Amino acid sequence: MIDVWNILIQQPMINLLFLLYAGLFQNFAVAIVGLTIVVRLLTQPLNRQQLRSTKAMQELQPQIQALQKKYAKDREKLTEETMKLYRERGINPLGGCLPLVIQMPIWIALYQAIIQVLGSAPEQLLSLFQFIYPPLHDLARQVIPINNHFLWLRLDQPDPGLPLLPFLPILIPILPIIVVVTTWVQQKMVSVPVSDPQQASMTQTMQWMMPIMFGWFTLSVPSGLALYWVTSGLIGIITQYFTTGWGGLRPKPTPARAARNERKREKKPRG
Repeated sequence: MIDVWNILIQQPMINLLFLLYAGLFQNFAVAIVGLTIVVRLLTQPLNRQQLRSTKAMQELQPQIQALQKKYAKDREKLTEETMKLYRERGINPLGGCLPLVIQMPIWIALYQAIIQVLGSAPEQLLSLFQFIYPPLHDLARQVIPINNHFLWLRLDQPDPGLPLLPFLPILIPILPIIVVVTTWVQQKMVSVPVSDPQQASMTQTMQWMMPIMFGWFTLSVPSGLALYWVTSGLIGIITQYFTTGWGGLRPKPTPARAARNERKREKKPRG
């Protein structure tokens, strides 16, 4: 099983990172950004499907809210009718989970690749050559050991932080904060309004738990992996904006504005 993982996932990841590093100014941070773009391009069909599903869910909210009002006292019937509505519209409510599931092996492989590629001890360098494809050995001898520094970061270590507050001798971890913000923005953009207070509370809790969890992980993983998360998050925000707009980031309309919008919809000619 370990050999399958190394051959199919970890070794291609290491060689791709190595090639990107050699071809992109021998800057490992730029190589990680390049890797993020490659992964995003490869998973774009799944991401596009996720965004379309999110947009369809947002457009379906008036019908879902009507069902919630109609079957407010019958949870079983509400679930049945809601799933029926999803089937009629061809929507999979769990479809948005697939890109996340696929990304998880990539995160693990990238974590292992960063540790492997940025090693400087003789035994680590020898082990690295065992992962690099033989046709690339001559190129590897020219660029190894790889420079692991970028700005204030050592990419094989967690973000040490910067002293941004001159009146306080505290190092503020920049990458974990950016990871929290970008993850929260993505979560918020794909969120759909719900009228059920209990469900709304659970949704709001999850919207905060996921970003905080990723930020907490970022405090202890190599900053190269955190840089991948930041880059992937920014690309995700941009693609979501052009697919679904600001989504849940849009301010909720006041009751008066909601009433005006409803009257406008009723006045529009049908057919």
